Amino acid sequence: MSNLVQKFQEYSEWRKGVARALEQYRGWISGSDMADAATDQRLARLQERLVDDKLSIAFVAEFSRGKSELINAIFFADYGQRILPSSAGRTTMCPTELLYDDTIPPCIRLLPIETRAEAQSTSEYKGQNHVWKVLPLNISSGDGMLEAFKQVSLTKKVSVEMAKQYGLFDEDDPDAALEVDENGLVEISQWRHAIVNFPHPLLKEGLIIVDTPGLNAIGTEPELTLNLIPNAHAVLFILAADTGVTKSDIDVWRNHIGSGMGRMVVLNKIDSMWDELRTTEETEQQIARQVSTVAQTLALEEKQIFPVSAQKGLVAKINKDAPLLARSRLPSLEYALSKELIPAKQDIIRSQLIAEITEITHAQQAVITSRSRSVVEQMLELKSLRGKNMNVIEHMMKRVDAEKKEFDASLIRMQGTRAVFTKLSTEVFTSLGMDILREEIRKTREAMEASHLTTGLRDSIRQFFAQVRLNLISSNKKTDEISEMMAVMYRKFSTEHGLALSAPMPFSLDKYINELDAIEVVCQKQFSYTKMMSKTRVKLIHKFFDSVAARVKQNFLQANKDVEAWQKVVMAPLEAQIREHKSQLKNRMQSIQRIHVATDSLEDKITSFETMQAEVDTQKKALTDLETELKEALAANLSKLKVAA
Repeated sequence: MSNLVQKFQEYSEWRKGVARALEQYRGWISGSDMADAATDQRLARLQERLVDDKLSIAFVAEFSRGKSELINAIFFADYGQRILPSSAGRTTMCPTELLYDDTIPPCIRLLPIETRAEAQSTSEYKGQNHVWKVLPLNISSGDGMLEAFKQVSLTKKVSVEMAKQYGLFDEDDPDAALEVDENGLVEISQWRHAIVNFPHPLLKEGLIIVDTPGLNAIGTEPELTLNLIPNAHAVLFILAADTGVTKSDIDVWRNHIGSGMGRMVVLNKIDSMWDELRTTEETEQQIARQVSTVAQTLALEEKQIFPVSAQKGLVAKINKDAPLLARSRLPSLEYALSKELIPAKQDIIRSQLIAEITEITHAQQAVITSRSRSVVEQMLELKSLRGKNMNVIEHMMKRVDAEKKEFDASLIRMQGTRAVFTKLSTEVFTSLGMDILREEIRKTREAMEASHLTTGLRDSIRQFFAQVRLNLISSNKKTDEISEMMAVMYRKFSTEHGLALSAPMPFSLDKYINELDAIEVVCQKQFSYTKMMSKTRVKLIHKFFDSVAARVKQNFLQANKDVEAWQKVVMAPLEAQIREHKSQLKNRMQSIQRIHVATDSLEDKITSFETMQAEVDTQKKALTDLETELKEALAANLSKLKVAA
């Protein structure tokens, strides 16, 4: 088992452990008298986040760099043969995602290239099943799978005009004429996008592998530029050891990948340097020189360059040839990938979960602490009545009644705050709503259609981003107002009625504003390439904006969901404490009233409260134990998890 596979399985075990602890915590809460819909909804969302957690690795390279072979070597060697087609020339003609969805049978879904003529992005087409061609995948036959995977290599010939319409032929390119055959036809991919649903063990655990076509496709398929590559947790940029870094490699590295977390450069095909006429030391020196040159060209440290032979690594794994595997250097890449990628992903999901779980557990602990304090106070209150006359008891009844009236008055005043909360909550969506965004997209498309100049197109898109950003900032200000108002309310109830309330759950739309900024940066880079405006490039810019619009829609949809979820739970801790406090006041009044009527029930009541105190202490311990187990599961290190090899 490779280090990468082992680490991924350990990460999967960690997620399962957290999910189990979360389920136990949720089950205990739902079975207790502290359950409420808002808390249950929050816990359900955390469970969904764990289940839906994905980890994607994108492989980017020019054709004939051995990209598909590297995927085979790292992930599919256990099948004893190549699964992805790998041969000289282009084998991956369209972006291909390998993943697993247990709601549908194993298959390959293919999006026809003709969809490029429409104003929809690949992401939008993913929800339209009728558009895709679906081929069954026979997972019991390696040869059958290989044949099915060859679909992504299929091409077709179309007229130059048709290629232009799809944005796949640039007449301003000095080499464009070489693409046209004697019949005036251009060869293009038969498919725009492929999704392979394959029950590989790692894919079943949430891994997504993105196999990209040649570098030229990155500029023509916006889905790669805006979505698949930027959102990948790791990007493996593959070069060939014998060619080094070409000009197109440099352009793609600087404009679409760049250095950063999870970005690695693979110098493949080092076996081309293996020469029986050279000593091992001479070969190592030659590889080292090439690594140094690549690192200098891409402005990286040499330790970020990984020389490997994917082909020899695959052969070595299939034949169980340990010396050849070591010479291929594939294990070094797998180790580095697992060491950087998996722990970083775990840290991200862990920090997200800890923040929310801390909020939830603090709220639950506050309720049970309040309950415990109330039971103790009532018990002491009752004990103080021993030997007292009726006047004292009546005075106590009046005091509790006054407390109740004061609390009820606060609740009435709270209704006014609730009305303001509802008003502000509605106003958040006046600038965040999807209808407003769709209108901005429509106006931008109209402005682009009316413009035939580069500056006009760029200004239209620049204005789109400016307006959408203003909308997000406006909604963010409203959420800030809600947060401030809720903080005042929390402090008021804490001070006036002794409720154990911490600050309300914070919220901000900043991450969505930052996401919009990142999309705009990619947009600006893309449009900076456009110097002369041919019809093909105008068409490509329009297609690029279609994908930009789809990406911004996704950003807004998630922002809407998060705002709605926050609005539902921001008052939950306060409401839970209010319910608890009302119940405590009611119980106090009833207890004193019974004692007023029959003083001989005083000792029975004291005994009853002593029993209640023991029950609350048991509840508190159970809640603390579950919280500890949950946090221990979150804090677990991958290296300490035992995974069956």
